[in-house]
Amino acid sequence: MTRIHFNEVATRDGFQIEPNFIPTDTKVALVDALSACGYAKIEVTSFTSPKAIPMLRDAEEVMGRIQRVPGVEYTVLVPNLRGAERALESKADELNLVMSTSETHNLANLRMPRESSFEALANVIRHVNGTTPINVSLSTCFGCPMEGDVPLAEVLRFADRFADLGVRGLTICDTTGMAHPAQVRAVCEALQARFPALQLTLHFHNTRGMGLANVLAAVQSGITRFDGSLGGLGGCPYAPGASGNISSEDAIHMLDAMGYDTGIDLVRLLAVARELPAIVGHEVPGQVAKAGRIQDLHPAITQ
Repeated sequence: MTRIHFNEVATRDGFQIEPNFIPTDTKVALVDALSACGYAKIEVTSFTSPKAIPMLRDAEEVMGRIQRVPGVEYTVLVPNLRGAERALESKADELNLVMSTSETHNLANLRMPRESSFEALANVIRHVNGTTPINVSLSTCFGCPMEGDVPLAEVLRFADRFADLGVRGLTICDTTGMAHPAQVRAVCEALQARFPALQLTLHFHNTRGMGLANVLAAVQSGITRFDGSLGGLGGCPYAPGASGNISSEDAIHMLDAMGYDTGIDLVRLLAVARELPAIVGHEVPGQVAKAGRIQDLHPAITQ
């Protein structure tokens, strides 16, 4: 059965919009616990301005203290050249750059037009010059809450431009949870036909309850890499009503049940997920951590 690779994004994408600062010790301990679960990648933090994202102001310290497990790639989000320099000093295994395929969303999220974002990211890619692998996350590929449909041609246009710059991978993001399975299948098939050599990752949100259905549609279309967030933490602050990312443990549980090899120790991961509400101070959307795996049986109920 096909091997499916997961990238855990909770400590970056999930934590960045939490209202209360999560202590550095707690972040390091969580990354270390996740490292023991079998992930392909962990997106540890973001090298953004501490003023922009105060929650991740300890990026250097976190990267310097985590215990790196062989076989796990520790990736970081980088918004600009200064962030890239900080990330390289912290010995990140991969730099993840981000922009939106929707002009309106890019202006709201990054405060600049798409072309300005592209040039800024192209400068980062040229500066790195192949010394560290680069992934580009393209946001709102399945729709924009302000513009509506984002044409597949626009997604492919920006994907082409980054592929020409020599990036290793592209993450195709359903930033606002607007994707549906038929659309996912069409987009995945087009991308794989166009970029057979690129590492393609899909990033889904569960805003309208279709997150796992979209994962399954992508898997059945041949995609083998996914972002997920422990407990379903996260969400886009510029997407009205948007809830968090798909829950890593829920998606992994589904694929495990179907016979796919995720490489994840689900029992260990669920133990980590059950600690998450205490870390963030509130309940989280993930369901399997609450209900247990389908093979976790209970004593018979007697009258």
